[in-house]
Amino acid sequence: MTPETGMAFINGANLYYEILGNGTPLVLLHAGIADRRMWDAQFEVFAQHFRVVRYDRRGFGNSPMVAGDFSHRRDLVALLHHLNMPKAHFVGASYGGRTILDFALEQPEMVLSLVTVGSSPGGFSAPQFPPPPQIEAIDQAASAGDIALASELEIQLWVDGPTRTPDQLPAAIRQLAVEMNLIALQYEIQALGDDQPFMDTVSRLSEIHAPSLIIWGDIDRPHVSLAGEFLAAQIVGAKKHIMTGTAHLPNMERPQEFNEVVLDFLKFLP
Repeated sequence: MTPETGMAFINGANLYYEILGNGTPLVLLHAGIADRRMWDAQFEVFAQHFRVVRYDRRGFGNSPMVAGDFSHRRDLVALLHHLNMPKAHFVGASYGGRTILDFALEQPEMVLSLVTVGSSPGGFSAPQFPPPPQIEAIDQAASAGDIALASELEIQLWVDGPTRTPDQLPAAIRQLAVEMNLIALQYEIQALGDDQPFMDTVSRLSEIHAPSLIIWGDIDRPHVSLAGEFLAAQIVGAKKHIMTGTAHLPNMERPQEFNEVVLDFLKFLP
């Protein structure tokens, strides 16, 4: 299958998108260390059942960052209007998951369902864990302009996870993560856009009534697991699925399991 591709001029920025399949729209939002390619193992599979949209948020992949205030959730609203998609299912990883939670509170009529992956809601606070050694080193590398080192340390922190060494992750997955994150960091050091703060979502989760599935990896950072349990408890009727042996991007590590879990969740929805 050959996807439809395009560049949508949205709120002063150009957003690159790809669309594949037919039927009800399903939108994939990537993590903050990635871009649309993190969904490579889901795009065609989900397109057998839905009209799937994946796109690069501004400052990621093929979507350049531009100067000025912006909000990823408002970009999402505008993109869906541009694509003439008044309602959709949404799957968001990490920062993308936080975006769709806020989106669901602001635009509930546009949301058919939500799947968050390794996400935490805006305003969530967890017990203070000892900071991983990479945190300070990332700041130092970024300040010194060593983007390659900063990216490698972020990949260790999120993609390898706190309990694995780089060689314990398939090389192809890790290499793609490095490539995606390097692009994001190169945009970030331009210091152009000013991302507006997320809503205080944590106190409003009970207002979300869309069918919801909360997914996370069991060897992700500890606060991610706590956030997942919190989301599953606070969103009425939410289901949860913990993917064993995976860190922050479980859909890339175990795509078959991920795809089956998400499609099983979606097929029972009206």
